[in-house]
Amino acid sequence: MKRTSLIALMDDFDTFLLDQFGVLLDGARAYPGAAAALGQLAARKKKVGILTNSGKRAAPNAARLQSLGLNLDHIDAVISSGEAAREVIRSRFSGGANVLVLSRDGDLSSIEGLALTPTDDPDLAELVLIAGSRGEDVSLDEYRRLLEIPASRGVPALCTNPDLIMLTEHGPRFGAGRIAALYRELGGSVDEIGKPHKLIYQVALGVLDVADPATVLCVGDSPAHDIRGAHAGGCKAALVRTGIHAGDPIDEVLAEVPPSDIPDFLIPGFEL
Repeated sequence: MKRTSLIALMDDFDTFLLDQFGVLLDGARAYPGAAAALGQLAARKKKVGILTNSGKRAAPNAARLQSLGLNLDHIDAVISSGEAAREVIRSRFSGGANVLVLSRDGDLSSIEGLALTPTDDPDLAELVLIAGSRGEDVSLDEYRRLLEIPASRGVPALCTNPDLIMLTEHGPRFGAGRIAALYRELGGSVDEIGKPHKLIYQVALGVLDVADPATVLCVGDSPAHDIRGAHAGGCKAALVRTGIHAGDPIDEVLAEVPPSDIPDFLIPGFEL
């Protein structure tokens, strides 16, 4: 692992895949240096993709980035797990299936336009879609009570955001990945789409027309998601000191992870 800076790495890679929360955003706003760093990558003609474990589709994620002052002209593509999951849902579930959607802000974009019926009734659910966590407002016990019935009935679940922890305006809270783990604890089965699973990297490299993953640097704040996923996808990985482990002794954090989660580079943040 090499301790370095973003600016020192810019000329070593052709494509940059950036995590959203913890790299560009702190949960409420953009990090102070993020806009300038995106501008510098654009000036150097680098391809830039935002690779996010967001259960929302690409368009709402792009709109949020723009609303927080980031220039979409400096971003070639936003690839969300919600976007990738839409294709999986389309291929697996027939028209009319009742879907219990767990998301933020009432978001149903992953199933909009598909012949599926959203329901709030766990007794009717034929699929549980875990697209987001409302961990700042809803307790894990409340999610447990909601999910006990579909889990006991053997209803399959699809998690489009495997993050165990999310950043919010109120600080870190449990993410959709923790709800997926809860569903398994209740006896249910869950398929996950998003980092660190390989599918989303294949989608991202295809969208950005990248032939060689070794020319790609993934930048993230989570060893278990961003770093492990980058390595599984054949890319190099840089861990930022912002995000979920900000302030934690990094040597202690990395001492507890498997070799797949050790970054190639350690940088202070996504800044010049």
